[in-house]
Order: sequence, then structure tokens, then C-alpha cells
Amino acid sequence: MFSQALRLASVAAFLTVATIGGAHADEASVRKAVEGFIGSPAVESVAKTPYGGLYEIVLKSGELVYTDEKASFLIDGRIIDTKTRRDVTQARMTQLSAIDFSTLPLEQAIKQVRGSGKRVLVSFEDPNCGYCKRLGKELTQLKDVTIYTFLYPILSPDSTEKSRNIWCAKDKAKTWSDWILDAKVPAAANCDSSVVDRNIALGQKLRINGTPTLFLADGRRLGGYMPAAELEQALSEVAK
Repeated sequence: MFSQALRLASVAAFLTVATIGGAHADEASVRKAVEGFIGSPAVESVAKTPYGGLYEIVLKSGELVYTDEKASFLIDGRIIDTKTRRDVTQARMTQLSAIDFSTLPLEQAIKQVRGSGKRVLVSFEDPNCGYCKRLGKELTQLKDVTIYTFLYPILSPDSTEKSRNIWCAKDKAKTWSDWILDAKVPAAANCDSSVVDRNIALGQKLRINGTPTLFLADGRRLGGYMPAAELEQALSEVAK
């Protein structure tokens, strides 16, 4: 969510307006003015949009806001193109949240292959996440897919303990499925489970703030629980 400094300036659910001060009509000055308001070097990038003279501000937190050439206000909301009915902000967020799939260290994930396994889906999941358990039931309905599950315990120390026990199990995939689908608590096990720590670092780098978080082979991010039908649709789009 938006930073505390900007929250204090909010005057509507999706509109934040605050006087920041004048600036020249260039990206560098817009960046300087916005960071001056926030009070830290929080801006990742600035770019002018084709909509109403607005500038797109991408924050290092991954959030997206808009301002004008004088940085006299901030808009925390969505741009909808009235001609195409396209949610411009959502499309941009999808683009910004995408990753280079080829860089994922898949050896750090639990691998499950269904059928031909020709389609690929990656998930970051906390073993104590309720929506992850719901997702698990949906994933069982997918065919011809390879699923890579990164253990990503962010909810509690118990999540970390379960993740380490699952990773150290003789059959990681079965132990994960037994827990996520049937609530069979993983047995205590010992091994080099530093992979769990590396997954936490990876998830933070990828700005994963909640579980489950899914990625397709084309790098698109699918945040949160999705029913099987929607997952099938998303996977079919990658194949086209």
C-alpha cells in the first residue's frame, strides 16, 4: 500500500492531492519534487504519459502514481482510456510486475509434473497460508503442467519450521501435497534447509508481499488465489 507520508495526504479512496511545489516540465525535476514530498529517494522512474499531461511515477515499492508537470498533486488511482475502455494503469502494473522467468532458480523449488508437463507454473507459498491451501485444490485440476513451488514462509515462525521440514523430507512433493491438501503435518526432518532463506531473499527481491503469488513462463505475475478455470485460461495464453 501507499507510504505513510502519502496516506496522510489522502482525501479520497483513490485520489491523493497534496501541494508539493513548482517544478520545470522535465522528468528530473518531477522526480526531485515527488521525493521531496515523500522525504526519501523513493522514485524508481518517471515518464510522461499521453493522458492529460500526466507523469507516471513508479515508486521503488512497486506502486504507481501520477502527477502533473509541476508536481502540484499526486493521484493514487487508475487511468481508464474511455475510447478503448482499457485499464491503462492495470496494464502498466502487469508489465512492471513481470519478471525474467529464465532467472528463477528453479532448483530451489518443489517440482511436480502432471501429464506431459509442457506448461509451466511457478508459485511462492507459505505453508500456513489459507489461500495457498485453496489454491492447492485448484492446482490438482490442471493437466499437462509442471508446477514449481517455492517455499516462502512469511506468516510466522511455524511457517518457517514447516517449510524446513517439508524441504528436508525424503519426498518433498508428496510431503507438501499431504500438508497443503490433507493437513498432514510434515514430520520433523533435518538437512541443509538454507534454501528457505534464499527463497525469502528471492521473494523480497521480486517484491512478493503476499502468498500465493504465481508466475507464468512468460514472466507475468498472477497475484493471489485463482480458480482452476482462470489458471487454465492464463496458461493457454502463454502457449499462443
